[in-house]
Amino acid sequence: MCFSATASFIAGITLSAVGIATCKKVKSKTELPFAMIPLLFGIQQLIEGIIWLTFRYDAPFLQQVMTYLYTVFSHSLWPIYVPFAIGVMETVRWRRKMIFGFQVVGIMLGLYLLYYIVTGPVVAEVTRGHITYVSPHFYQIPVMILYITAACISCFISSHVYVKIFGGLLLVSFITAYLIHIQTLISVWCFFAAILSAVIYLHLRPENTKGLQPAGHRLLLMNRKYKSPN
Repeated sequence: MCFSATASFIAGITLSAVGIATCKKVKSKTELPFAMIPLLFGIQQLIEGIIWLTFRYDAPFLQQVMTYLYTVFSHSLWPIYVPFAIGVMETVRWRRKMIFGFQVVGIMLGLYLLYYIVTGPVVAEVTRGHITYVSPHFYQIPVMILYITAACISCFISSHVYVKIFGGLLLVSFITAYLIHIQTLISVWCFFAAILSAVIYLHLRPENTKGLQPAGHRLLLMNRKYKSPN
């Protein structure tokens, strides 16, 4: 989280607990990648908590290791993982094909950013009470557009309501973080996105099981119900 070590650890532990609870709600293996998103965000927030501590206790080597690990999550993982998670859960063929296109974009972008993470130094600094990750390639406008396309817009193709809500919240939080301060965009947006990932738990609650089915499938089930004899 972008404010302090304490806040990061609280957010990380809470989200990890939510993530574990969410994973326990899955009804099939295809739902598991999407259910794991809060847990992965929880791990990411715990990593940032450690980064905060490295500033306090002057641990440059640990700081560098955790910074690289954090940026692998924030830069490379999410544009690849989000389309994958919603794609394997999708049952409508044409939607699944479209999401696969976003998946390709996410993979190319994730590998592009990973290359610069590995070959060039990524530095963490404290700016205005937030952590700034000095990674010039991420802030290029075309890169940010492709990132948003893969990680947020892909959610709108899904036939599941809560996936679309999650994508919409991610997009709004990105714009908000961008307007707050572009230099701290990565840290602030990841905090917002992490908290918003709790929506996934609502998506997988037992009472929302019907919401896991695409609209067409639900209509088919309703027609069968009305046609069945009393």
